Amino acid sequence: MSGICEGRVVIVTGAGNGIGRAHALAFAAEGAKVVVNDLGGARDGTGASAGPAEAVVAEIVAAGGEAVANTSDISDFAGAKALIDQAIETFGRLDVLVNNAGILRDRMLTNMSEAEWDAVIKVHLKGTFAPAHHAAAYWRGLAKAGEEVTGRIINTSSPSGIFGNIGQTNYGAAKAGIAGFTIIAAQELGRYGVTVNAIAPTALTRLTEDLAGFADDAEAAAKIAEQLAPEHISPLVVWLGSTASADVTGRVFSVTGSSISVAEGWSNGPTVDKGARWSPAELTDVIPDLVAKAAGNADMSGTRH
Repeated sequence: MSGICEGRVVIVTGAGNGIGRAHALAFAAEGAKVVVNDLGGARDGTGASAGPAEAVVAEIVAAGGEAVANTSDISDFAGAKALIDQAIETFGRLDVLVNNAGILRDRMLTNMSEAEWDAVIKVHLKGTFAPAHHAAAYWRGLAKAGEEVTGRIINTSSPSGIFGNIGQTNYGAAKAGIAGFTIIAAQELGRYGVTVNAIAPTALTRLTEDLAGFADDAEAAAKIAEQLAPEHISPLVVWLGSTASADVTGRVFSVTGSSISVAEGWSNGPTVDKGARWSPAELTDVIPDLVAKAAGNADMSGTRH
């Protein structure tokens, strides 16, 4: 296989199903050698099986590509290191890390258990930090040894994280954290030849298929399934993993079907400065006016009203 990522070595976490599977297949189709990581658990993170990762590897090999399976728990620091080490030991190098693995344990805040909070934060947030840490350390070592590095980290945020969604305080907090992580990691790793970006995708997968907003009517559901197929997300991720993306870093991209947007992050809006310390009572006439002048928060589509 040849393409925009020919010869590059790519890790995709959570690549046994859904968006991760689409990423792995798309990278392989563009000539990359792929480490397919998946713990093989249910969408809530319970259970484990090598089957999903091995099935994706089999697809890639059958199409003439190169891939190996990995079932490490990427939210475990040692497991994440084992993943990075496997890529280097198997293919001699690492060029791209796609942090995609995730779980859902949705619950309204008043009903959410500590375990439901901890599990989601661990898989998404620590599961992004741990592989990124070990990959970054590897690339830093190469750069300090004088080798050219074209490392790429592509993280997975979510509209829930950058825009908000009811019932997902755990998931949204983790995904917002990933967006912040992306911006800071990009600032830190640029000196080593590494770019860091993130996507906030909307796609129909086993994580989202029963969430509100998707049609029950069979014909409408089929249309939505095509419009929101995970395969629509992967072209941007593959491009971000290529050497062509060298000048793009520290950005979060919203991706839905064929639509790609650059998400514009927090910035200061209307401001008032008294020039001296405020008393709480004074703010009664100030803060409502500031809020009235400010743009509203965006909805899940990224639209401000």
